[in-house]
Amino acid sequence: MNKLRVAAVQLEHKAGDKAANLEKIEHFAGLAAAAGAQAVAFPECCISSYMHLAGLNYAQLCDLAEEIPGGAAIQRLQKIARAQRIHVLAGLLEIDRGPGGGLYNSYAAVSPQGAVVSYRKLHPFVNKHLKAGSQYVLWELEGWKAGILICYDCNLWENWRVLELRGAQIIFCPHQTGAFDIPCAGMGKIPVELWLNRQRDPEPIRKEITGPKGLAWVKKWLPSRAYDTGTCVVFANGVGIDGDEVRTGGSMIINPHGIVLAETSALGDDLAVAELDPKDLELNLGASHTAARRPELYGPLVEGAGLQVDTREKRDAIRRKLGVELK
Repeated sequence: MNKLRVAAVQLEHKAGDKAANLEKIEHFAGLAAAAGAQAVAFPECCISSYMHLAGLNYAQLCDLAEEIPGGAAIQRLQKIARAQRIHVLAGLLEIDRGPGGGLYNSYAAVSPQGAVVSYRKLHPFVNKHLKAGSQYVLWELEGWKAGILICYDCNLWENWRVLELRGAQIIFCPHQTGAFDIPCAGMGKIPVELWLNRQRDPEPIRKEITGPKGLAWVKKWLPSRAYDTGTCVVFANGVGIDGDEVRTGGSMIINPHGIVLAETSALGDDLAVAELDPKDLELNLGASHTAARRPELYGPLVEGAGLQVDTREKRDAIRRKLGVELK
């Protein structure tokens, strides 16, 4: 297996403006390819937009959503991937018109040959009409076994372990996160005015972006996920205005030792590029710990199996306990 050069993009999407967002994706795919990247990852729902979805009714969501792989957005990604000879990964709102289908927060990986792999978020919550995905996805990307976890999916440790045990070597983690309204350990919303004023007075927003509401928070937990599973991690996060919130960017690439190889703390659209070495997959502490597992002891982990849990209800319950006013 050869080394793999990857790029993680952070960008500020426009609410509901798929054409404008795809223009940005095309631009950064070109920059990533020029930097020698073989794959470029973009944030969660960066094509359709994210918090904008919270205010839409079912019919409006259906108008914005697209089929995978047949929709116009996927066709545009295929065109970009072919032209730049690079794997392009991006998030969008999916509609499945088949029996038992529905609306999903999905992520698509498009190869330079036009092949499409897609994954549906397991723990959606931005809109009550979005259904939860129910399958893990693994595929081969330039000889590497790749998987995907979208934003809140990354909060559940079990999801990481399943991908690791199924052979994942690189996990793409698209997000729209940071500065959310759960006041734990320094977290909280960032005033939109700070972002809008970033050119004239950058230090206040830089402090927020790199502090416990943003980059410092991500670095508490994300490198440990890579370390514990012995996998490479590509974190692509939104940045800037997202509804009435400010996303904190901090896109980064992490190796199986939990070492951040490349990152960005830019106050705007940017990308991080790094080369992943398969030798790091062969000998790392996370892999050695996994080899020492004792599954016969882990029955409690699946107690209550079969119960239907709605991520939205559980998250809102915590927010109420913390005094957050829910809309």
